[in-house]
Amino acid sequence: MEVQALSPEVIQDTASAPLPSDSVPADLIDSTFRSTCIDLTSSSLNSSILAFSDEWFAPASNLTNPKPPIRRPGVFVPTGAWYDGWETRRHNPEPYDWVIIKLGVASGRVNGVEVDTAFFDGNHAEAVEVQGSYEIGEDADAQVVKKEYSGWKPLLGHRECGPTQRQAWTVQDDSQVTHVRLCMFPDGGIARFRLYGQVVPVFPTSMDQEVELSAAVMGGMVVDASEEHFGSSRSNLLLPGRGVDMGGGWETRRSRVKGHVDWVIVKLGSRGHIWRIVVDTAFYRGNFPQAMKIDACDCATAETPKAEDARWKEVVGLQKLGPDKEHEYAGPNLSHVEGAAYTHLKMTIVPDGGVKRFRVFGKRV
Repeated sequence: MEVQALSPEVIQDTASAPLPSDSVPADLIDSTFRSTCIDLTSSSLNSSILAFSDEWFAPASNLTNPKPPIRRPGVFVPTGAWYDGWETRRHNPEPYDWVIIKLGVASGRVNGVEVDTAFFDGNHAEAVEVQGSYEIGEDADAQVVKKEYSGWKPLLGHRECGPTQRQAWTVQDDSQVTHVRLCMFPDGGIARFRLYGQVVPVFPTSMDQEVELSAAVMGGMVVDASEEHFGSSRSNLLLPGRGVDMGGGWETRRSRVKGHVDWVIVKLGSRGHIWRIVVDTAFYRGNFPQAMKIDACDCATAETPKAEDARWKEVVGLQKLGPDKEHEYAGPNLSHVEGAAYTHLKMTIVPDGGVKRFRVFGKRV
């Protein structure tokens, strides 16, 4: 594979660029980004690794795995010790190693970068830089991997990295990107790479065409939830497809209190009229909720409505759920939707359990 290299002058310019970026403490990374951003490079959104300089010890595809990195001490493969991340060979003759990633959405605006060097100690990346590009068209992917491609713009300047730790930085940049290049100085290993931001969706030209208003790729976002347990993430609810196992949904802990419920609040990618709603319990067979109900709210401001907000209107009354099944509600099963437009929906599950996907279909207003 052809190695991309920049001149020393360009490298110096990028490293010294006065970017308005700030470090985020490891224990604040989730609270800083999760309620307002999604990981634009997550493989669960069908992002793509387009090219890389090297992946001798561990493949670059591990970088975009949405699951936390793991360790397998004592496990060896033909190239050496097994690592859950991207690791290049030693003694890189170039200034840095690199990987080019195509976002899993049409384009996005970046608010933050996370580099996790979990379990890389003594072989971790010493520093990173992140660059972005906005390239569309049928040959966009072919263009950005060319050695002579000049469309890269700095998103995050030169930042030092430490061993086996999460590290993140905020990014103040309103430009749209479709591709990113992670540069690792001079070589080594990185377990995970997260690019936090907002989706800039491409909606159908016709306002009357049905759209999955809640989809992550359309700008939908889970903004609040009562809780999430068992390593599950509430943002999984809005991902494409039905997943591959029980691990890719939203699951809450077992409740022990009578009358307990759990809930999740979704902000739609666009204010719209609701035509139908799908609640999918795929792979949840002994741990699906007994029942659920759905409310909707139209918020004129950027606020996130609280779970107890008086503006919620019931659009789907209490419904019994079954295991490993798509439950669709439309027509007479919906209420308070005729002529009404909404920005947020709240799904309440009774009393607890797991849901794989939550989909809201309709037309934009």
